[in-house]
Amino acid sequence: MSDFAGMEDLLQDFLQEAHDLLSDVDNKLVDLEKMPDDRGLLNDIFRGFHTVKGGAGFLNATELVTLCHLTENLFDRLRNGELELTPELMDVIMAATKGVRDMFGELAQMVQPQPADAGVLAALQGALSGEMPAAATAAPVAEPVPASGTGEPDWGALHAAVTGVQPAEGEVIAKADVAPVAEAVPAATAAAAPSPFGRRATDRPAVQSSGAARRTDDRARENTIRVDTARLDQVLNLSGEIGLTKNRLTSLRADILAGKNDSETLHALDQAVSQLDLLVSDLQNSVMKTRMQPIGRLFQKYPRIARDLARQLGKDVELVLAGEETEVDKTMIEDLADPLIHLIRNAVDHGVEMPAERQAAGKAPKSLVRLEARQEGDHIVLIIADDGRGMSAERIRAKAVEKGLISEEEANTLDERQSLNLIFLPGFSTKSQISDVSGRGVGMDVVKTNIQKLNGSIEIRSEQGKGSVFIISLPLTLAILPVLLVLLGEQPFALPLSLVREILPIEQGRIQEVGGKETLVVRGDVLPVISLARLLGWPLEKYPEYGVFMQTAERSFILGVDSFAGRDDAVIKSLEDFRPRGVAGVTTLSNGQIVLILDMKELLADLGQHVDTGTGLRALDFA
Repeated sequence: MSDFAGMEDLLQDFLQEAHDLLSDVDNKLVDLEKMPDDRGLLNDIFRGFHTVKGGAGFLNATELVTLCHLTENLFDRLRNGELELTPELMDVIMAATKGVRDMFGELAQMVQPQPADAGVLAALQGALSGEMPAAATAAPVAEPVPASGTGEPDWGALHAAVTGVQPAEGEVIAKADVAPVAEAVPAATAAAAPSPFGRRATDRPAVQSSGAARRTDDRARENTIRVDTARLDQVLNLSGEIGLTKNRLTSLRADILAGKNDSETLHALDQAVSQLDLLVSDLQNSVMKTRMQPIGRLFQKYPRIARDLARQLGKDVELVLAGEETEVDKTMIEDLADPLIHLIRNAVDHGVEMPAERQAAGKAPKSLVRLEARQEGDHIVLIIADDGRGMSAERIRAKAVEKGLISEEEANTLDERQSLNLIFLPGFSTKSQISDVSGRGVGMDVVKTNIQKLNGSIEIRSEQGKGSVFIISLPLTLAILPVLLVLLGEQPFALPLSLVREILPIEQGRIQEVGGKETLVVRGDVLPVISLARLLGWPLEKYPEYGVFMQTAERSFILGVDSFAGRDDAVIKSLEDFRPRGVAGVTTLSNGQIVLILDMKELLADLGQHVDTGTGLRALDFA
């Protein structure tokens, strides 16, 4: 039986408030490190731990109470001037907040937390008794496993080094038995090294590191949302107004069926329908606003991440936040977490220089990384900028060729923007050595993939010696997608309007063949032309009459269509059970017709697999 039988709702309320409170404490700790004498910050942090301790005591979470009590006492002495805040003491405090967060994870699984890391408790008690903690030394690197006489690694020794268990006498450890573990050696090596505070994080109970447990917790977060009561009141009022209008329409319908069709009755019907149209539009907007959340709730955890990584790398970095009040769709906030973490870690690890290098270049020793959000029209723009060394398009091209990601011929045709976009290729990394921070070439690929899933785009601007800027553009919400309706014959299709730059006629006499590909010159730019019919695998019965100038993060092209049916705001309905390749979802037009919303990324990925017949349009290679 659960340790909290009958207290589930109370526990969830505590965890929700405590998570927000601890995130706020983390940010205040980062600020306190810059202003150690700020009594306001010290008091706020003290109250934060005191509040968490009180809730934990009500739930009988004894180990959490113990950890919070020690940390609370430490801040009491700091604010009374009895202790001095040093970087080493701050490391202990940060380790304590991590321990508190780990215990929250155990509470979320409805079990009482295990005791905190013994090293953290000892360091807190030592600081309270006047013994300042020594600087934490880097964990020693595990020695390479010696090779056996066969030229292969000694699998038994590797098994023992990674698992901590010696094989039984006579037992043979095969390569296949340790391959999954060996694949994770970089991470395992760091985990196997002794922690500066005693017990390792991996020593905590299995419930805390369980993937299933984390997934359960994720689902719980996705199914809840905080809504301002004023917005719910607005939805309730509009629902009442719609109910009254429905009654009016019902009455008018009865009058008309009874033969009362004079001009006054018809005018009243027209007024009632117009009022219903306005009320439904207002209700739709109000319901959409209940999904909108300030992005500051996502931003608040990043200063701690940037601080910890900078200290690990020996850099002095300040993360500056702006536009935290900007509202974004709740589901989009959850999907943005990983891309933003990758970009911030990338800025701290790759972007900014070491303090000595910055001073040699005439810069301030402290680096600034800026994370900003703002609304521009019907889009949200996120900016991650650093004042570091910047990126060299030439070096990126050379690295991509060296890794075999592109050929030298392809590299020579790329402009600066296209060269910078090479960092999004799977497997691309400028690091020559893999660390636990970077070097595997997967981070930026994840960023690009996740942003595209949100129907967004990402742009890079960089200047050597001055820094880099990543600009992410996203729709306001995922529930409604502005689309352009195009026709193939009489069949409409929907294209995401965010990719559309221009609509233009296609005159066959203006089509030029360049390198065996059909192209069209638009204001000096030579753009490939491809018909939508060929992308869909339909027979090409006639030459496209119109073109849609489309632009993604990687490429620009002209999409040939027969005609247009206008612009619309599509309410997306997903196809979870059956989704054809190249289809993002469906929507319904005002006349009831069902229209497919096309996924241009998937359609372009299959481009080289189709061969045209009948029009002379050839397969185009966009890779």
